[in-house]
Amino acid sequence: MKGNKKIETVDEYCKQYPIPVQQRLAAIRKIITKLAPEATEKISYRMPLYMLHGRLVYFAVHTHHIGLYPMASGIKQFAHQLEKYVHATGSVQFPHDQPLPLSLIQKIIAFRIKENREKAAKPTKKILKK
Repeated sequence: MKGNKKIETVDEYCKQYPIPVQQRLAAIRKIITKLAPEATEKISYRMPLYMLHGRLVYFAVHTHHIGLYPMASGIKQFAHQLEKYVHATGSVQFPHDQPLPLSLIQKIIAFRIKENREKAAKPTKKILKK
């Protein structure tokens, strides 16, 4: 977050960056909203977060990269395809000086959507009090 102004919307978050970075963020947002139009967006931990039956994915701008945070399962599922990027348990870094791997991002988001929908469809166990 730049300055001291509290960012309250994803639009505000994106607009605080230079146009080339805004375009990269717009590409990621377009993938998310196309695949999950019913997902809600908000700011959480000072980053954009998309919710669909729970947390779906975060993203954030850093000095040299955009971080994508598709939870640990999203990284694990695509670990082989993410080898060329710096990544950790629940995050991957896409450097600003390289094109975004849009098809890979799309696959990761689609996987997370499927995963969250399947989790939401499972019946929950209720613990009965005696």
